[in-house]
Amino acid sequence: MARTQGWDVLTHGRSAVDHTRQPSIVCSLEPDTDWTPVLDGIDCVVHCAARVHQMDESPEEAQYAYQDANVLGTLNLARQAAQAGVKRFIFVSSIKVNGEWTKAGQPFLPTLDTQPEDPYGISKYQAEVGLWQLVDETGLEVVVIRPPLVYGPGVKANFLSMMNWVYRALPLPFGAIPAKRSLVYLDNLADLIITCCTHPVAAGNTFLVSDDHDISISQLLCLLAAVMNVPSRLIPIPPRLLLWGLSLLGKRAVGQRLCYPLQLDIRATKEKLGWIPPVSLEAGLRQTVRAYQQQKEQQ
Repeated sequence: MARTQGWDVLTHGRSAVDHTRQPSIVCSLEPDTDWTPVLDGIDCVVHCAARVHQMDESPEEAQYAYQDANVLGTLNLARQAAQAGVKRFIFVSSIKVNGEWTKAGQPFLPTLDTQPEDPYGISKYQAEVGLWQLVDETGLEVVVIRPPLVYGPGVKANFLSMMNWVYRALPLPFGAIPAKRSLVYLDNLADLIITCCTHPVAAGNTFLVSDDHDISISQLLCLLAAVMNVPSRLIPIPPRLLLWGLSLLGKRAVGQRLCYPLQLDIRATKEKLGWIPPVSLEAGLRQTVRAYQQQKEQQ
């Protein structure tokens, strides 16, 4: 997206991307990674990389790994960026910094007290704190973006599981969940990131982002089924009963994500930046489903 606007883009990651589209460098996000060779001449760094949960690790291992990559690795990159003369550092954090769910009628705001609960959210919060300290020390311009669940072509994890359930027309006990959640389509997140790279008032701010159209899990599953042109087989189980059953199975955290609201108020983002999400929720879901179905056809 940035390249279409005439920008020179250099990507970094643990694995290579399509080199015919943009230059890429393979590297790891470590506390001692030397970024000096690739920061020369760079105006803005967009830091999206993060260490996420691994199923086969203990809580102690996870906490150490999060600290190593998400906190120390991030601050190492930002510090070297400042030393290299980079003007602006965009940090893609997480709404988990605010918490795991919202109260009815009280969506998250960027100014609310932070209440991260899991090791991932805590590590993102600690990285944010460290970045603001670095601003005072170096004068580096920092912008923090906190997205909710990001979806789009190639999405994985829980969103992919939901699409698999719908694709198979499985009966699902999620037909009576009214709690709404904010989502963000990948292109909307990318558009906000690009805006923050150059917008004169972006520096020094924390922005929340979403599609600006919150939706319940029940509504989301019905919409996915409609786009896939498959029957929606939702069973209306009361949320309290569903949460109780999942808790008995040791899946209380999953139940909370399904049954509790998590809404973001992005009015400050829109007002400060003059920004609106360019892609609607429905259009984003259609693009996501189209890519999913194409992949299914190729299997």
